[in-house]
Amino acid sequence: MEKERTYTLKIWRQPNANMKGAFKTYKVEDISPGTSFLEMLDILNDQLSENGEDPVHFDHDCREGICGMCSLFINGRPHGPDEEITVCQLHMRVFKDGAKITIEPWRANAFPVIKDLVVDRSAFDRIVQAGGFISVNTGAAVDANAIPIQKVNAELAMDAAACIGCGACVAVCKNASAMLFTAAKVSQLALLPQGDIERKERAMKMVAQMDAEGFGACTNTGACSAECPKGIDLSVIARMNREYFTAKVTT
Repeated sequence: MEKERTYTLKIWRQPNANMKGAFKTYKVEDISPGTSFLEMLDILNDQLSENGEDPVHFDHDCREGICGMCSLFINGRPHGPDEEITVCQLHMRVFKDGAKITIEPWRANAFPVIKDLVVDRSAFDRIVQAGGFISVNTGAAVDANAIPIQKVNAELAMDAAACIGCGACVAVCKNASAMLFTAAKVSQLALLPQGDIERKERAMKMVAQMDAEGFGACTNTGACSAECPKGIDLSVIARMNREYFTAKVTT
């Protein structure tokens, strides 16, 4: 059985969006290496509550790497020091006993801090609402084999659809660009025949909404794809650019 560990946590505390925040230091002890990062924060919050202190606020939901809610910047990396995982999949065995761990929220103008480690990512929702849909006839469900789709396109669409909208791409980008997220949402529909009806309109509206939300420009550093917990490839950005410019010159 692995020895339990002690950690020093430097956590960003901010009462609300209108007040300045600052780092505050805490210590947690007797943490099992098999404890998940979020469970470790739960333990800290139990201690704070017992002492009459305000617990650290952070987002979480499924804790299975699906929902994308656990958006934390840990020791300078989105979701922490591991590859293609979310924070809920990160375990304390990754950190040595006695390690100092810095935890802060996503840093982007389009993701304003609500409280502590919680940020408002509704900008992503508005981008999807701008064009992330298809028009279909109502009624009985269409047979799965009614519309033939090339295997390569189906696989690429599924790869793009794996995006969970966590915002790690924005957090790690030096320009706080949302190109990888937006491109994934455009790509997953552009690759399928069901997405043809709104194809041009979708690309133009989603890109326009992305710009309106205040995200930065893409300068192709590749950090977004490297830190994406679902491994979304940079090729989706190239595909979105093609979709956008084709729409611009043909409408």
